[in-house]
Amino acid sequence: MNSAPKLLDVVALTVDLPQYNLWRGQVGTVVEILANGKAFEVEFGDRHGRTYESLGLRPEQIIVLHFEPTSPHK
Repeated sequence: MNSAPKLLDVVALTVDLPQYNLWRGQVGTVVEILANGKAFEVEFGDRHGRTYESLGLRPEQIIVLHFEPTSPHK
């Protein structure tokens, strides 16, 4: 189950993007919905809140993280 990302969702990469020094499992935040939901601007930041990368990603490149139980129909 992978729900469609929404603005400010926390997501993780499902792929390596070595050209950006980003690797599968790195966590970011959706900061913009692009192309009517066909792409998402995801911002990656350090523990101090400083952005180190921001780029547009396709839905298959990310997975929404859930911090509480969710319904499979959500």
